[in-house]
This record gives sequence, C-alpha cells and structure tokens, in this order.
Amino acid sequence: MYRYIGVLLLFLGFSAKAQELNCTVQVNYQMITDANPQIFKTLEKSLGDFVNNTRWTSRNFGRSERIDCSMIFTISAYDSNSFSASLQVQSTRPVYGSTFSTPIFNYNDKDVSFRYTEGENLIYNPNNFDSNLVGVVSFYANVIIGMDADSFAKNGGTDYYQAAQGMATLAQGSNYKGWSQQDGNQNRYFLINDILSNTYTAWREALYSYHIGGLDKMSENPKEAKDKIIAALKGLSAVHSARPNSFLMRTFFDAKANEVVDIFSGGPQVTLTDLVDTLNRISPLNGSKWNNIR
Repeated sequence: MYRYIGVLLLFLGFSAKAQELNCTVQVNYQMITDANPQIFKTLEKSLGDFVNNTRWTSRNFGRSERIDCSMIFTISAYDSNSFSASLQVQSTRPVYGSTFSTPIFNYNDKDVSFRYTEGENLIYNPNNFDSNLVGVVSFYANVIIGMDADSFAKNGGTDYYQAAQGMATLAQGSNYKGWSQQDGNQNRYFLINDILSNTYTAWREALYSYHIGGLDKMSENPKEAKDKIIAALKGLSAVHSARPNSFLMRTFFDAKANEVVDIFSGGPQVTLTDLVDTLNRISPLNGSKWNNIR
C-alpha cells in the first residue's frame, strides 16, 4: 500500500534494506569550453554514488520504496577546482492504485558554488560542514525525504527537515551563498525555516491531505478525491493570508500547477468556481494555467 506500510514490512523482515533515494544526478557542463570534460564526468559519478549510497536516515527502505528524484547541476564557471552552478532538484512519489507518479518538489537553486578535487571522497557528516558541495546535496536530500514523508503521514517529515535545518545552521559560518537570510528571501535558509515555522502549518497539512485524501483515493472514488484536493488547495488560503506570495506557496505550485489543471480537466464533474477564484488569489503567477480549468 503506502510507502510507510512498506517500511513497516521491512522491520518485520519481509524486505531487504536499502538507502532512501533513487536519484538521477547529471552534471551539465556545456557552458564550459576550456576544461577537460573528464573532471565533470567524474564529479557526476561521485555525486550519484554519494546521493544513492548514503544512509540519510535511520529508517530502512525496501528497494521498491526508494524515493525517485533528480539533481541536475548546470556548471556556469570553473577554474582550478572551483565551480559555480545552478541546481535543479525534483522529486516524485507514486500514486496509490495507479501507475502514475506525482511531483512533490521542483526547485531551482541558482546559488551553488563549491570546490571539488577529482577523486575526492564525498562523505555525509550531519555534525560538520566541511564541503559546500556535500552540504548542499545533503540539505536537499533531507528536504526530499521530509516532503515525501509529509505526503504520507501528517507532519511525518519533521525529523528530516530538522536534519536539513541543522546542515543550514552549520553552513552559516561559511562564505557560501544561499545559507543566510542576507542572501535574499528565496534560498535554502528561508526554505527550511519556513517549512518548520508554525506560520506555514497549513502548507504541510495541504501537502498531506492533497495526496492521502486526494490523489491516493482517485482510483477508488474520483469525485470524492477531487473534493478532497479542492479542500486541500483551499486550505492554502491560510498561508496566503499570513504571508501573501510566499516562497513556500511558489514551491508548491512550481511542482503542482500543471497537475492541478490536469486533475480538473476531465473525469467526474465537481464545482470549480470557488476553486479557480482561490487559485487565482493564492497563485496569481499561474493565472494563465488556471484559465484552462473547466
């Protein structure tokens, strides 16, 4: 059934142990024309091994329970083992009773700089900040796991978010961008602090009810499932009232906007007028998409 029922089976001995993430890692270096491409290929392999072979939590995941995700580094500058890049992070989770996966997280971090020497070991230590490359990847690995857990159990991701926050706190003593509130209002610092803030409780509740009460029930009772999804989306109004045009609201709809349109563009009919009004109010940047809901 759901991912965490699968986790329970692991403790009962019915499934083999495995790491948490099934992550596709890519390093795009097309903008770099004056360096040996082997360094980027080695970096890509090192990152893939690091993300997929690290035990990020104390939980045991069966191989089929691993979270599908991707991290795409686009290198914009390189000089003497110093890299500047952007990082696109995406994750999905399966929808119960279907062959579909639903997007959970879709975020582009534009401030990723780091040093990497070809062949060096990448090691996760939640108590130390020794490498910005390790720190950034570890941060997003824990955010991915936390959001996945939140979509299966109410507030299920707290421990993993706290691990990500711990990494962010350690990193604030470095000179790397993205970890401090002085680096802008849409970065790693604000992402994790907002997720754990009581101000955004409704955001986490919506993440849970949208999936468990909505998408996962779609194969059983699509009309009731749609009504649950509408209720979850309307619940985000509380976040909008407290923090209009918030960073977290944008991250939610960066992942979900196209899916929301697809959900309400076919199948059993439900009342949509209030929903479209709500969506236009809480996510006006996606107004052109909401016009396609009928």
